[in-house]
Amino acid sequence: MPQPLAADSLPATALPVVETFHSLQGEGLQAGRSAFFIRLGGCAVACPWCDTKHSWPADLHPQRPLAELAGEAEAAAEAGAAFVVITGGEPLHHNLGLLCEALEPSGLPLHLETSGVDQLSGRFAWITLSPKRHRPPSTELLAACQELKVVVHEAADLAFAAAMAVQAREARGGSPGPELLLQPGWDSPAGQALAIDYVRRNPEWRLSLQSHKLLGLR
Repeated sequence: MPQPLAADSLPATALPVVETFHSLQGEGLQAGRSAFFIRLGGCAVACPWCDTKHSWPADLHPQRPLAELAGEAEAAAEAGAAFVVITGGEPLHHNLGLLCEALEPSGLPLHLETSGVDQLSGRFAWITLSPKRHRPPSTELLAACQELKVVVHEAADLAFAAAMAVQAREARGGSPGPELLLQPGWDSPAGQALAIDYVRRNPEWRLSLQSHKLLGLR
């Protein structure tokens, strides 16, 4: 299992990058929109169902200068991308302050996908928090996220999702949000049945599907 990574105390001028690509956002409330993805290397959360396990070892992926990533984001904006998604791996294992600054000239809103186990760094227009039972998120991320998206494989995940929703509301001091989503684990019939039934009976929740996989998109 990968060892925990400590987020750097200073923003990084280069970051380990698994891949960058322009596609459609496949999950959550932003699904179906054109997006430019930056997938960073390094993850110590190590979910057993993860579909990007190759991203876990940060040292296997090239360190890329932020200026290169910024240039790609600007090109993606010209090609129609509506926003940038910074994902991983677990992107908050890294200090993202300078990366966010470097991406500003693209004019694209910055979105973050995180499990919430690390301190928040950088400035984002949209944060998708996907908390994990074995590594619960920080109160800071529960308070900051725009959407809370819990992956469902078994009944215990539903109880965890409900608890996360309560904690998110408490962390906000009564302020509205976040949006609540359940996402069946890929190729998990049990998770799909559980999530659909729960959403049917709990109208504050909605279903999120991995539409990019259904469509064969990257």
